[in-house]
Amino acid sequence: MKKISLKGCGTALVTPFKNGSVDYDAFRALVKRQVEGGVDFLLPLGTTGETPCLSNEERREILKIAKQEAQGRPVVVGGGTNSLSGTLESIAALDDLQPDAYLIVVPYYNKPTQEGMYQYFKAVAQSTPRPIILYNVPGRTGVNMLAATTLRLARDVENIIAVKEASGNLIQALEIIKDAPEGFQVLCGDDDLTLQMMAGGGAGVISVASNIAPKMVADMTHLMLQGNKAEASKLDNALKRLYKACFIESNPIPAKTALFQMGLCCNEFRLPMCPAQESTHNIMSGVLKELSI
Repeated sequence: MKKISLKGCGTALVTPFKNGSVDYDAFRALVKRQVEGGVDFLLPLGTTGETPCLSNEERREILKIAKQEAQGRPVVVGGGTNSLSGTLESIAALDDLQPDAYLIVVPYYNKPTQEGMYQYFKAVAQSTPRPIILYNVPGRTGVNMLAATTLRLARDVENIIAVKEASGNLIQALEIIKDAPEGFQVLCGDDDLTLQMMAGGGAGVISVASNIAPKMVADMTHLMLQGNKAEASKLDNALKRLYKACFIESNPIPAKTALFQMGLCCNEFRLPMCPAQESTHNIMSGVLKELSI
């Protein structure tokens, strides 16, 4: 298994569309902007990327571009579905492009038991030598993976190396951090909890807000890794309105709205996602002005 370290800021990248197709030129420019902003790793084809609405051909091209523009940064790719067979097919469709790791979400809609989650993630990890990052996001999946299940997987399965913890439950995240085996990393999946989670020993964040403000979010995580909480808190406080705005409608609607206002992508989505309400445009415009972006 290839060893990778995922510390600091990773961006859960949006997928831009134009006239019904993926806008690969815009995506390449967005990735370059992330790299220039100092983010530490990239995550295409996650929730923020509207991945369920993409074909395998589109997913492959997106991953190719991310790897071409990463300048040595790890590229973690979303590969999870709501069935084992579907996830294995998803991995097989991308594996020859050599992503550095797979982000695998708790199966959605099914509402599996904790034992079902354990057996599922174990089977996925055994299907590939590549590192696996667990993704716990009960707001999307309908079920929470408990700390005990995450820790069991971390101890039992060598290539399960990290968790993106997006339960919104700081106590649960801190329990995982406290009892995790050496080398297992806990990444925040909720922008507004990044500072607190990193203060408790978390490795960093997989961020939505960094689509819009990559340098600010990356700098904040780097300051936390350096132990400079006072300066990190100043950046975190400045970003709080952005964190909130990114989720006033379903992600990635607000983030793509901001990028559209910045002239970085079209105001286009694939159903069931749709353009933002006027109120969201107004809020995002105010946030961008406040942050001088």
